[in-house]
Amino acid sequence: MPEPEVHEVPSNEPIVVSWDGPDDPHNPQNFSNSRKWVITAVCCALTVNATFASSAPSIAGVRLIERFNISEEVSELVTVLFLMGYVLGPVFWGSGSEMFGRRYVLLLAMCSYTILFIGQGVATNIQTVLVLRFFSGAFAVAPLITSGGILADIWNAQGRGYATSLFGGCVFLGPSLGPLIGGFVAADPRLGWEWIYWVMMIFAGACTLFAIVCLPETYGPILLTRKAIRLRNEDPIGNGNLLSDHEKLDSSFHGILERTLYRPWKMMAKEPILILITVYMSVVYGILYALFEAFPVIFVEKRGFTVTQQGLLFIGIGIGSVLTTFMNLYFAKQVNKIIPKWKGFPPAELRLYSAMIGSVMLVISSFWLGWTGNYASIPWYVPGISTVFVGMAISAIFTSLITYIVDTYLLLAASALASNTMIRSLVGSVFPLFTVQMYHNLGINWASTLIALICLLLSPIPFLFFKYGARIRQHSKFAPCLDLKIAKQIQEQEEAQVRGQSSFYDFA
Repeated sequence: MPEPEVHEVPSNEPIVVSWDGPDDPHNPQNFSNSRKWVITAVCCALTVNATFASSAPSIAGVRLIERFNISEEVSELVTVLFLMGYVLGPVFWGSGSEMFGRRYVLLLAMCSYTILFIGQGVATNIQTVLVLRFFSGAFAVAPLITSGGILADIWNAQGRGYATSLFGGCVFLGPSLGPLIGGFVAADPRLGWEWIYWVMMIFAGACTLFAIVCLPETYGPILLTRKAIRLRNEDPIGNGNLLSDHEKLDSSFHGILERTLYRPWKMMAKEPILILITVYMSVVYGILYALFEAFPVIFVEKRGFTVTQQGLLFIGIGIGSVLTTFMNLYFAKQVNKIIPKWKGFPPAELRLYSAMIGSVMLVISSFWLGWTGNYASIPWYVPGISTVFVGMAISAIFTSLITYIVDTYLLLAASALASNTMIRSLVGSVFPLFTVQMYHNLGINWASTLIALICLLLSPIPFLFFKYGARIRQHSKFAPCLDLKIAKQIQEQEEAQVRGQSSFYDFA
């Protein structure tokens, strides 16, 4: 027989670096469970801190009015401009974390965010406070953007459901803790107006230090790039043609703009799933921040509550978020039972059960809050209890839809969450500007009815995606749709089994 010809691969042909087998310990998916949970705890802590800072100063508006002699509308800009910063930040942090790595981008943002509190605390005029609040929001939004990508980096489908449930609950635990703690700080006459900013700085510093110590780089393409660089440095001649997939990307100015600025908006423009989810989440997010302005009307003006008592009412939102976390953990456990069948990639639509429950609950609890809060003759705890269900509904919708986005777009989840966060933050920043006027002009009952009707109009969205989401995703240019490919394989295997059984019976 003729000798087989051997063709040598030219030394200059690029070779793509990959992991050293499926059990490579440097692959974040192979981190130990304890290390994964520490990383998840870092994401949760940073998220609670960032969202806590968005709402904490809102309840101390009276102290700010007294200190700088400003109007109530100007004092509301402390919250509004922070949320406006949420609109600017995702432009850099989402795609930036996919270009330079999760750790460096997140630590840069958190260190800058912590330092800015010094300027707010020593400010001598309201202009300084407002400008620094805007930039604080731009840096603080980084954990909200990158955490979804970090969790997708380290967890497989089984663990990701639990982790994202905890992360989603923290998104709303922070805003509910803000007025609670801020109320005590604002009510203490021994503390100056600036102490709320010192409290936020201490909290931010502790969380940032936690991240510095415990958060490694988790983005696979960046880790493989570092591996390729290390191998080339060790043997420049033998490994000179080693490259990572990340290094093969367009590194020109236009290429960088494409991945950082354009990609999130391209996804938003071309992805029906992302568009409708963002619309719904924007309204829900606006309702959350509208509550910070509506509670004083319902409980302070109507029932004579103090600032501290008003802050305590936000415990209801926090309790609702905790209850949602338990509900999400239950649904995640049910999804995990079928993950082996789906080879680790179950349909993303199975993450929507909490959103479907929350969409109905939000309508009912909004009516409940408005119509019981409107009448001073009704005991305060009746509308107070409704805040638990409002918090539970908002948290359920958010955690479920965030998990759906992560499972749908996987490695591009950070870019999808970036455009989503920018739009919902813009809408959320607008709501506090007209909430008080709306409740005064329409009345507590009819203003809440208007909110409930808007929620009712949007409530079918999670149900529609549950039924038609897979069909929509198969036309996506950004969603990998691994579950659809696996579903086709499962169908072919089942058909082969049926044909085999049919052939056996025909032979018999």
